Amino acid sequence: MQFSKNTSSGSSKSLLIKTVLVLIIFIGAIVLLGKIEFPSPNKDIEKIIPNEKLKIVK
Repeated sequence: MQFSKNTSSGSSKSLLIKTVLVLIIFIGAIVLLGKIEFPSPNKDIEKIIPNEKLKIVK
């Protein structure tokens, strides 16, 4: 009785399916993060610089 090595293309199909699933999850995560609305500041930030700290360069 001789043993034969079974080389099937099933392993390449499973690798392809896993890759596609990972890509779908990755793209889905990007889409969901894009839909989240982060709060933006309502108040304008304004800092008054006194004239003493300004140096005039000629």
